[in-house]
Parts: sequence; structure tokens; C-alpha cells
Amino acid sequence: MPDISVFSLLDVVAVLFFIGAWLIYGFAVQGRKGHRSLSRIMHAQRRIWAEQMIARDNRVVDTTINASLQNGTAFFASTSLIALGSVLTLSRSGDDVLSLFGSLPLGVVTTRATWEIKVAGLAIVFVYAFFKFSWAYRLFNYGAILIGAVPPKGSGVDYETMQRAAYRAAAMNIAAGNHFDRGQRAFFFALAYLGWFVSPAVLIAATAAVFCVMWRRQFASEIRSALIADEDTHDGR
Repeated sequence: MPDISVFSLLDVVAVLFFIGAWLIYGFAVQGRKGHRSLSRIMHAQRRIWAEQMIARDNRVVDTTINASLQNGTAFFASTSLIALGSVLTLSRSGDDVLSLFGSLPLGVVTTRATWEIKVAGLAIVFVYAFFKFSWAYRLFNYGAILIGAVPPKGSGVDYETMQRAAYRAAAMNIAAGNHFDRGQRAFFFALAYLGWFVSPAVLIAATAAVFCVMWRRQFASEIRSALIADEDTHDGR
């Protein structure tokens, strides 16, 4: 087993910064109440979708939307497996890649042991992404079943029963969306993680850059502003 003592203090700081940024971003997206993220706003739209589903005589539109979400999740799950295979290939070509990164202007000469640990960390990120995407795919499948379980309009079932069934489908869809978001988040932070192969300073800079870009999209993007403005317009009526 590789000895982690081969890493410098800056390496440890960079990795802790990387993990901390990932965790802080995740908590902010899921937990902020006063300043909702784009993901949480879209969760509200999923509930509106459920309410509209009750009013429709034909549920083809709803099943088509759910199928498109499921197909997108399947694509990312397959991509994560391809990425994982590429990472495993990297572990078998360490000598050539080590000389390449060592020749870079910002590169730091590293050992085979540190290389193996870095590759293992990247593999863990993609394994995590695969589990999130595959579980999201399964939840979207459950969501399709729950959509089918919503009583049709005009069936004689009371509105409250139909509403509860639709909200169950929305809750399943929201759960699937959360896991999909976490898998996609792993992809973005995997890009930042690549900076560690150059140097710990590059890992810190890449993590900060990815964090800022993702933060802006969730909390300061034009799309979010448009959705908030639409909510305020409806509330003011």
C-alpha cells in the first residue's frame, strides 16, 4: 500500500480545500433557504408539473418527459464508466505520464507512489458519479411507475387522492434529480481534481475556478433570475 507520507503539506492543504469546496457547495445547493439555488427552484417546478398532470386526460406528455430525464441519466452513467476505464488505463502508463507532467512549467516531480494515489482518488470520484447516476436512473424508473399509478381524470377518484398520488410521483422525481445533480457535481469537480496531477497549487486554483463557475450558475445566473421573476409575477397576481 502506498505511503501517504510522500505528500507535502501543500498537497494535504490542496486536497482538504478540494473536499471542503465540494461539501460546502453541496450543502449550499440543497440547504440554503433564504437564497434558493437553481436546483431547488426546479424542484418546485416538478411539483407544479405534478399538479398539471392531474388536470390532463392523457399522460403521454408526462411519460415522455420522464423518459427523456431517464435517458439523459443513462448517458451520464455510461460516460462515468468510460471515464473510469480511462483512469484505470492511466494507472498502467504511469512512467510515461510522470515524465510528461514533470516537464510542464508548473509541474512537480512526483513518485510512482503519489501517482498511484492520485489516480485512485480520481477513480473514486468516477465510481461515486456512477453510483449516483445509476441510482437516479432507477429512481426515474420508479417515478414512471408512480406516474402510471396516478388515477386518470374522470375515474371517479376524489381530487385529494389524485393529488397525493401525483405528489408521490413528484417526490420520487425530486429525489432522482438530487442524485443526478450529485453525479454531475462529481464530474465537474473531477475536472478540478485533474489539476493535482500537475501540482497542488493548480489543484487549489482549479477547485476555486470550478466552485465559482458552479456557484454562479446556481445562485447568480440569468436563468435563475428569470425563474425568480416568474415566481414573483405569479405571487403578485
